[in-house]
Amino acid sequence: MFKAVVFAGTTEGYEIARWLKDRGGNVCACVATEYGALSLEAGEGLQVKAGRLKEEEMEELFMQQDPAVVIDATHPYAVEVTRNIQDACRNTDRNYLRLLRAESQREEQAVYVENIKGAVEYLKETKGNILVTTGSKELSAFTELPDYQERVFARVLSLPSVIEECARLKIQGKHLIGMQGPFSRQLNEAMLRQYNCTYLVTKDSGTAGGFREKYEAALSCGAVPVVIGRPPKDEGLSLKECKALLAKEKELKVCREIALVGVGMGSAETFTQEGLNQCRRAELIIGARRLAEAAKAAGGCGDVYWEYQSEKIIGYLKDHPEYTRIAIALSGDVGFYSGAKKLLQGLKEAFPQSSVKTVCGISSLVYFMGKIGKSWEDVCITSSHGRACNLPGLIRENQKVFSILGTRDGVRNLARKLTDYGMEDCRIWVGERLSYPEETIFEKKAKELTAYEGDPLSVIYVENPKTKKRMETHGIADEAFLRGKAPMTKEEIRTISLAKLKLNRDSICYDVGAGTGSVAIEMALRASQGKVYAIEKKPEAAELIRENKKKFATDNLEVSEGEAPQALEPLEAPTHAFIGGSSGNLKAIVELLLRKNPQVRIVINCITLETVSEALEVLKTFPVEQEEIIQAVVSRAKTVGRYHMMMGENPIYIISCKGVEKG
Repeated sequence: MFKAVVFAGTTEGYEIARWLKDRGGNVCACVATEYGALSLEAGEGLQVKAGRLKEEEMEELFMQQDPAVVIDATHPYAVEVTRNIQDACRNTDRNYLRLLRAESQREEQAVYVENIKGAVEYLKETKGNILVTTGSKELSAFTELPDYQERVFARVLSLPSVIEECARLKIQGKHLIGMQGPFSRQLNEAMLRQYNCTYLVTKDSGTAGGFREKYEAALSCGAVPVVIGRPPKDEGLSLKECKALLAKEKELKVCREIALVGVGMGSAETFTQEGLNQCRRAELIIGARRLAEAAKAAGGCGDVYWEYQSEKIIGYLKDHPEYTRIAIALSGDVGFYSGAKKLLQGLKEAFPQSSVKTVCGISSLVYFMGKIGKSWEDVCITSSHGRACNLPGLIRENQKVFSILGTRDGVRNLARKLTDYGMEDCRIWVGERLSYPEETIFEKKAKELTAYEGDPLSVIYVENPKTKKRMETHGIADEAFLRGKAPMTKEEIRTISLAKLKLNRDSICYDVGAGTGSVAIEMALRASQGKVYAIEKKPEAAELIRENKKKFATDNLEVSEGEAPQALEPLEAPTHAFIGGSSGNLKAIVELLLRKNPQVRIVINCITLETVSEALEVLKTFPVEQEEIIQAVVSRAKTVGRYHMMMGENPIYIISCKGVEKG
């Protein structure tokens, strides 16, 4: 077990003692007074000893405790105590660490003097009441002031010995204030006003000693801070540096509280109270720059690390075990298109002994819909920020759609697509820089926004009064497609082939030898949140596919001009592939498909026996399963006078299979 003796005469000393105890250390904390003992709660792993120790007593304590380290966190003015601790460590061969207080920056509006005597000499030339906050030990120096019994108001510890000493100096009654600090700015202000003080005497006791609160209170009340500068600066470590050094000890466990905090839109007003509390108590705030700065501005006082990638966040925490309380700022709500899901899992795996929790926030959906006065229980909700999303397709099928955007031209691009696809009258509500002073919210029709460029930090809500419900089955009528001279897979064959493909909503599909694009169009409608690539070598046919894409508003369809298999090389790996025309390259095409995705599902249409033979050879050559071969013969009725004659179409072989991953 890691043992330590801490001379905890300061706030930093109390903090390092608790920090060591929480990490499984065995700590003996030494404090000079009973007041100090009250600041630390003794218990398992933390022993508290009250009372001043001589050097010999320190040496005896070190021999009894056998600590791995002795930490000197005494007050910067306790020079003699520090010297005794150093000598005792040297005599008993103990590791010594000096823990320094955070020294406040010098302020131009304060009067700085070298010592108490200098403060008294300065105050002799002034008039007005004085609040003395330097303690009782050197209070006698202020008796040299003329009328000190009327001018001086001393704030000291309420120990009997201290009160008696003040009474001996004839500083008593309302001129004597017995209290334990540090004090808030408000309480300092109240005392200065209560006693009508025009001067406040203080030592530069650092941030933890309440110097800033005293200084700001004095200025607020129109009083002059008289600051006694610190002794010559001694060498040592800050609290952060001390933790970083001790955290490397293998006997100490890594024990953290990590909170993934949804910070709302970014302004302090959209933080939840719990979110604010987590940020304010955190020693380290992590997040993308905008979010981390928002958390800091909302009252966070810890260090800040700008990062949003899960792997880098986890890596940073591994490299900096000194941080115990961490807040990771995430946009909006942690459960609404957030990076929290991946990060949460990674943190739990990386730090199994730590507490990792999520703190919900106000999502952009809730905030924005409230701002425009719209309910959202029947809204189609999505995001196109950093992810593929067929937004026009969703708007085509849904009366109400909400989406997060992520680029300056996001609104413009959507408006142009909606206009091209015949949805130019859709009403679009745009929200930018939500919750910030420059927040912008407005509503226009799609056709009015085709040249708009806005802020990437934006959301939209779209209402489409003329939605077109998607067919739940395959089989768009042949007449619905623009035909031209390109070959087309007929409705019945197309229906069977698509059924054999077994598409999902997010499938990545190839239509090889796409012709008019009828199969690709139906693929795109079925895999509405996936992607479809129509591969066609003839330019006039490729243009026809683009026209059909526009007619059916299939924004997730992309035309790739060229001959397979070469044209397939740059495309993302498919989950499904339909081969309607191979130009004699069937084997090479299937080989490439299986290389891109060994588990791809393939459907091949064959008209000629030569293609059938080639397809059968493919089934034998490559590792595939779920093989199925059917022949479809379709006849259509044709009116001849008063009669209906059945006219046969060419018989089609439909061959389907699925790749098998080796191993």
